[in-house]
Amino acid sequence: MKPHRQQNRRIISYTPRVEPAPPEHAWRLEEFRDVWVLRGKYVAFVLSGNRFRQSPKFDAPQAAQRWADQVRQDEL
Repeated sequence: MKPHRQQNRRIISYTPRVEPAPPEHAWRLEEFRDVWVLRGKYVAFVLSGNRFRQSPKFDAPQAAQRWADQVRQDEL
């Protein structure tokens, strides 16, 4: 019987992401609370309950932030 391979391999803990979380290649605009730049467009991510909601793509960061504020207000 062959021995098991990689017996001493370290176990890597995995934490699943809540989708659609801001992706790794997006960068956050510091001036706005919820706005990220994703492929040249502005997208807002709002935590809704236990998952993120993603806005449509906007041309202006102010529009994305208004969308996020509206979503947050509608949930109250």
